[in-house]
Order: sequence, then C-alpha cells, then structure tokens
Amino acid sequence: MTANDPIASLISLLSRLPGIGERTAARLAFFVLEGDAQYAAALGQALSTVHEEVTRCELCGNYGAESRCGICQDPRRDESVVCVVAKVPDLIALEALGSFRGRYHVLHGLLAPLDGVGPDQLPLDALERRITEHAVKEIIVATPLNVEGEATALYVADALSPLPVRVSRIAAGVPHGGELEFTDQVTLGRALEDRRAVR
Repeated sequence: MTANDPIASLISLLSRLPGIGERTAARLAFFVLEGDAQYAAALGQALSTVHEEVTRCELCGNYGAESRCGICQDPRRDESVVCVVAKVPDLIALEALGSFRGRYHVLHGLLAPLDGVGPDQLPLDALERRITEHAVKEIIVATPLNVEGEATALYVADALSPLPVRVSRIAAGVPHGGELEFTDQVTLGRALEDRRAVR
C-alpha cells in the first residue's frame, strides 16, 4: 500500500487506539470497508463531532452531553460519599457493579513526575470545594494499586487532611499494578466494600 492509500491511512489511525495493534486495525478497517456505507458514514460522523458534543461534567469531571453528567443530576445518589477515580473508564467499571450509590470525582490522571504530571494537574481544588459545599463525609480513593496510584492516593489524603472528611482507600483484592477497568466485578466489589482508611 502506498503512503497516500486511504486504507493504509485508516489502518494507521486505528492502530493508534489503545490495545489495537496493526493486525487488529487492518481487520477493523476491512470490516468497515466491506460493510454498509451508512454505518461507515455514521461512525465517521460520530467521531468527527465527539469533541463538540461531549463535555466534562462541571462537578465531577465525568463525560456527558450536558454541563452536569447523569450521575451528578440523579437526586437518588448519596452526595455525602464521593469516589475518586483516575479516569472515566474506572468510573464505568465501578458503576457496572450496581452497588455504589454515591458520587464520583475524576482526576483524569495520576501523579507521575517523570511524565510531567504533578499536583497542579490534578483537580483537587474542585474536590475540596465539593467537600465544603455538599457536606461530603467520606472520600473513597479508587486509584489503581500501582506506584502512581498509591502516590496519588497518599497525596489526596494529605491534601484533604485539614478538612472534616474521612478518606478511605479501596482494599486489597485488586491485583497490584492492575487497572480497575480490567478487574472482574466480584473482586472490584469486594475491594470497594472492604475499603480502609488512608493514613
């Protein structure tokens, strides 16, 4: 395939997606090419407008089509308990359990000084305001159980220590170095239920 080949271009773009190698990208490209043209057009339209139509929730940082996401708009959720996650897929994994009825706060990253991610890049000011304005009683830190996740959990606990809020951490059960979004629901549910205080 030549450099200006549209199929090669599509495969190249698809292979940049996380978890998609060149072989899988080629399979996806040919699936789109050999399928319904209307599906390809709809897929292209959805991709081209996603940044215009999706925004971050002004309260928690989740993605949605409105200024506040569906979880933050739901009056049945307990706003006194907030679960802090690194990214939206972690929120989705916890939501799939169906047992957590609190709210969330998405950091959109973890402390990683070598990658240039420091405390200033984490939205803790917004979290501190939520604790004060919404009478939050407990913060559950559900960051991954790896070096960056543990450092972030300790930083969050330290930053919130002057405030009258309990800070807990998801329990063991999630494998060390494991990502929440890939953890099975039973293990993730037990980790959430058996959370411990952060010291």
